[in-house]
Amino acid sequence: MELLSILSTVSAFLLSVLRTVPPHADGLAPSNAPLDFGTQYVEFTSSIMHDTKVRYVHNSGVCETTPGVNQWSGHLDIGTNKSMWFWFFEARSEPETAPFTLWLNGGPGCSSMIGLFQENGPCHVNPDNQTTILNPYSWNNLSNVIYVDQPIGSGLSYGTIDVNSTVAAAPPIWSFFQILFENEEFEKYQSREFILATESYGGHYGPEFATYFEEQNAKILDGSLEGQVIHLSALMINNGWHDPLIQFKAYIDFATDAPGYGPLQNETVLAAMNQSFYEAGGCLDQMRACYTTETEASNAICHKADDFCLANIQNPAVGYRDEYDLRQNASSPNPFPPTYYVDFLQNTTIMQKIGAQVEYSDCSDAVVHQFNRTGDDARTLLPQLAALADSGLKILIWAGDADINCNWVGVHESVLAMDWYGSETLARTPFTNMTIYGKTVAAYQNVDNFTFARIYDSGHEVPAFQPDVSLEIFSQIINMEPLHSVP
Repeated sequence: MELLSILSTVSAFLLSVLRTVPPHADGLAPSNAPLDFGTQYVEFTSSIMHDTKVRYVHNSGVCETTPGVNQWSGHLDIGTNKSMWFWFFEARSEPETAPFTLWLNGGPGCSSMIGLFQENGPCHVNPDNQTTILNPYSWNNLSNVIYVDQPIGSGLSYGTIDVNSTVAAAPPIWSFFQILFENEEFEKYQSREFILATESYGGHYGPEFATYFEEQNAKILDGSLEGQVIHLSALMINNGWHDPLIQFKAYIDFATDAPGYGPLQNETVLAAMNQSFYEAGGCLDQMRACYTTETEASNAICHKADDFCLANIQNPAVGYRDEYDLRQNASSPNPFPPTYYVDFLQNTTIMQKIGAQVEYSDCSDAVVHQFNRTGDDARTLLPQLAALADSGLKILIWAGDADINCNWVGVHESVLAMDWYGSETLARTPFTNMTIYGKTVAAYQNVDNFTFARIYDSGHEVPAFQPDVSLEIFSQIINMEPLHSVP
């Protein structure tokens, strides 16, 4: 309860501080130089933003091979030194009326191709690293879905890496959709219900991006800004990094006794973790200093706190296990989900077909370095999430219960710490088991349009571990239903 009181005391202050983290003009880093494979792109030059264009390949024949289903892959180019990668799949059923979903992976600096190929995209890559098989549980069964590699430097995006915080990452994504919807190929999707779905560092991205979208919408509607309204209808975040202070404490609790799995570490390791958390100048003290420092000095303070807590709390909690699935060993030669897609995306034939121009990698150290400069990882996004919950936005916070990295205990404690009108009701609401055709798959709490769910037998990437369950949950969210069982 002490941690909850800390959060409630500083939440209003943090909302102001986090949204005014000073950017650094120095330390800009270039990503890989683009390669020219002779790809023939369709190009569209923006009339609303100078020196900006969209270029893409229509129906490459890669991944989504369902007859009659369209796909587009390519770049949004800003000037000569920034290109943001996207891959957009039309809904397999009724694309003319289906909603529009944006999927973002986390990191920061990790590619949304992870979600596309390992989790909820139209295909998976076979063990030969060269061919694909359709995913029957793809989310484009129900929605038009776009995957975006952001910020610049992530995945197949390339150019000058200058985004250094969650706050700084929001405007480029909003601008991306303003320009995309300007194109006659995509303008029909602007009026659709817009679902923002994300995971992991999406616990930062999701609340901030949704907040920024809503702020821009308000300006457009009152006439102070020209632009196109994004009709945000739902926010989904699985295994999100929401509040570092709470999540670091949860590593100790989870390592002591992971619900359903038992202790992860021995008494000696646990004692050292507790000492590192509570000792003078330890994780708790350093995170408090990060949360309550208003000046630019907070950047260094938060970065230092994050490094200390990662090394002395998170890493010992994980030990030899896979941090994303406690049931697996970190050194396993055959981890799940498999990574066949990495070689697939590095194949020059595939790159030419889809319009990619840089060698693919899952995550970018250069992007992480930029975010470290502002201590972004150590900052809480609970004030933004709480405000969105207060607004009545449909929100699902869900977590696979075998993940250590953003374990469900910490995620649940984070949402219980939110200061919003439903906080007391949520704390009093018992978990209800969710069953699908008689099988218990999750436990949830519903309060109006807000839902928390623990997904059983799932690691970090819930749609990879429980694809059928995830698709059913996605269906209920986009249909604006409270989570419920399926008889």
